[in-house]
Amino acid sequence: MPQMGASVAEGTIIEWRKQLGDWIESDETIAEVSTDKIDTEIPSPAAGRLVEILVDVGVTVDIGVTLARIATDARPGESHDAERDPASPESAPASPESPESTAPASPESEPASPPDSPADAVAPRGAARRYSPVVQRIAAEHDIELDAIEGTGREGRVRKQDVIAYVEARGSATPADDDEASEPALHSESPYRPDQPPGAADGPYKPPEGRPLSRMRQAIGTHMHRSLQTAATCTTWIEVDVSRVELARKKKGITALPLIARCAIGALVEFPQLNAWLEDDIHTVHEQVNLGIAVALDDDDGLIVPVVRGAQDLSAEGLSRRIRDLAHRARARELTADAVNGATFTLTNPGQFGSIMATPVISQPQVAILDVEAITKRPVVVTDAVGQDAIAIRPMVILGLSWDHRALDGALAARFLASIKRRMESYES
Repeated sequence: MPQMGASVAEGTIIEWRKQLGDWIESDETIAEVSTDKIDTEIPSPAAGRLVEILVDVGVTVDIGVTLARIATDARPGESHDAERDPASPESAPASPESPESTAPASPESEPASPPDSPADAVAPRGAARRYSPVVQRIAAEHDIELDAIEGTGREGRVRKQDVIAYVEARGSATPADDDEASEPALHSESPYRPDQPPGAADGPYKPPEGRPLSRMRQAIGTHMHRSLQTAATCTTWIEVDVSRVELARKKKGITALPLIARCAIGALVEFPQLNAWLEDDIHTVHEQVNLGIAVALDDDDGLIVPVVRGAQDLSAEGLSRRIRDLAHRARARELTADAVNGATFTLTNPGQFGSIMATPVISQPQVAILDVEAITKRPVVVTDAVGQDAIAIRPMVILGLSWDHRALDGALAARFLASIKRRMESYES
């Protein structure tokens, strides 16, 4: 099972595209995998014949677990056990002498087992059907009976596109909506639930039932906790007047984020020590800026950090288009494994929700992360061309840089932030 993002710890096989005895070319899709973050296709690591499948459809395994084996000394078109014994089309064991390539995995799609597997045969109406975690999650969110959906996937399986199309066709109104509309709305501080009569809340207090954290929340927690245990984390803040950024944003018709990102990228080129990884005692400085952008998923479903590769070559408008596309694909669960790996520096933007200061946690093995807080208008002291001070209203933002003291020092972190501030306050459209 391949690594598909820093906080992904496991994946679920949702379809084997190749069956035992099939020939497969290098980089041809061999299987599809689903995680809490993305679904994606797994490319074959080598050309050869699939001789063993070790993880069945619907089974969830940890990252690094071997999924299948490929005989790389086989030749296309030659006779093999699966062809010689029609009664057992999937009985081609791996030859002890033949070199084998282990096929790892990577996530995207819905479950479908080998054709001869009872678990994945086309089920008649009413029989048990197998659905991917993504399909089940979307169905649960919209209170949908999956048996009512006709699948367009292989052998009639229901794909996430089918569920999304069903939701859109059905619309947001349901009979339950009409029923609920006739009930009196409760104030948010009401001491009783809708199914309790007045006075029932006077009885003994019953705490709400707990539930385990989702796989994504557990993975994020593990990754963040490991980062805090690994890095010598410090945070430095700086306040920036974004008057010029706001003017440029309105002129270009984009948000402030890509403009701030453009200034941060310029500072990374100036101070490449922050565009780096620290793995054990090895500090690797990257020439290319692969900018990770933290994206909050819908329904409090955690976050994911897709990567804008080669960000140093993009204009503010280009960054805006790329960030919008990645955010849309992230929330639609359409990111591939490559889209969430390889970031050299990360930018997070909780300020869009109104917060004004935070201490972000570094994403390992990176050495720094930039936090962009809310842009707010405040009275500040400004100095005119002849040195006279005055009070003026300006749009201001606080930028927070969490950095690893093992690789960097406070002076370098402050100079990096000062470079971003200078670029933002002198921004020219």
